Amino acid sequence: MEKGRLIVIDGVDASGKSTQADIVVKTLLEEGKKARLISFPRYDAKYSAPVRMYLGGEFGSRPDDVNAYAASCFYAVDRYCSYKTEWKDLLEQGYTLIAARYTTSNAIHQGEKFKKEDQRAYFEWLYDFEFNKLGLPRPDSVIFLNMPPEKSLMLMTGRYNGDEGKKDIHEKDNGYLFKCYETACYAAEVLGWQVINCVDENGEVKKIEEITAEIFEKIK
Repeated sequence: MEKGRLIVIDGVDASGKSTQADIVVKTLLEEGKKARLISFPRYDAKYSAPVRMYLGGEFGSRPDDVNAYAASCFYAVDRYCSYKTEWKDLLEQGYTLIAARYTTSNAIHQGEKFKKEDQRAYFEWLYDFEFNKLGLPRPDSVIFLNMPPEKSLMLMTGRYNGDEGKKDIHEKDNGYLFKCYETACYAAEVLGWQVINCVDENGEVKKIEEITAEIFEKIK
């Protein structure tokens, strides 16, 4: 049986990764392919409890109140448990799995807690921890949606209809979002992610279908 594929779509908050992952899966299914959407964290699962506590501010009201290694473990455990109980068999059955966020999200959101000169060492630790030590599958392809943070902030405000109370500790910190974007661009370069620019030459956010078409150009 042909082995499945794991394709990750990632980016900063409000970059459109969940929207695009959903569209890609629906398109693949319409083409008669075996495909499934997976998304992280698995907020509705019991094993994501540490992630929910972290994002809910129970360990501190700022992202930096939890060090990058501890926070990375929260998310890694969520991925490991879901892999073992939900989607390992699907990969072995030849499914194409489209993941909205993955190990790559730790690189973006926890990597920003390091100075630039220390980020590469963290990326190396992260990939070794999740892929070698825990045994999670490496992605066949990572698509980075390059959405500038000033655009993400506008989209995020629209997502919650201006209700700031609905934001988690990451989303409430605008400075954190800008640092995550810088880290993501560096991670894409260092880790070999495929980059899709989400704004056009005029600085306008591209239409959803334009970005989808570019994703398919990358993954096919």
